[in-house]
Amino acid sequence: MAAAYEIRADYDQQTIVVYQAYAPAIAEPALAQQRFVPPFSFRRMTWIKPSFLWLMHRSNWGQKSGQQRILAVRLLRAGWDRALSLGVLTHPEPAVSAEPAAWQENFRQAQVHIQWDPERSLRGAGLNHYSIQVGISRHLIREFVDEWIVELRDLTSEVAKMRRLLASGNAKAAQRLLPREKVYPVEPAAGKHLLLG
Repeated sequence: MAAAYEIRADYDQQTIVVYQAYAPAIAEPALAQQRFVPPFSFRRMTWIKPSFLWLMHRSNWGQKSGQQRILAVRLLRAGWDRALSLGVLTHPEPAVSAEPAAWQENFRQAQVHIQWDPERSLRGAGLNHYSIQVGISRHLIREFVDEWIVELRDLTSEVAKMRRLLASGNAKAAQRLLPREKVYPVEPAAGKHLLLG
């Protein structure tokens, strides 16, 4: 059985892939420039998710308004690890912060927000373990865009193909197209503040 909280991702020695969904007006110039550019907002938090299926659930397989284009964002692991190290949970947890007031102050000042949501199956059912979302605040977003991103890749057509396979009852074929995600290593001491230790 999977741990209640774990990071599963497509990664190699140097990089990790996270997923985001955008409207075409944001996705197209970003893909052309291979970095996020206006109308992408540098003044608001952007959420990145290493779970492909969680984003499929969130975006309804690229069918929600404003989430039609699915991007795979390949980041340097050094940037991802930095985000995790700065992260503060979006809800107080006694195992992490005994005093709600201390959590509230940490959360107010946090450059990175960490949220755990039930992981999803291929058909969108909630599973019994949690998937991480990482919110990069406006205070760190330039570093995210300018220093961490290695590649932006458009997965929209692949997502549409998987969606059609599922609709036609061919879940096994859709499953074969999923990114290969495995448990991402986080040192227990470093991960304790994220419920990973």
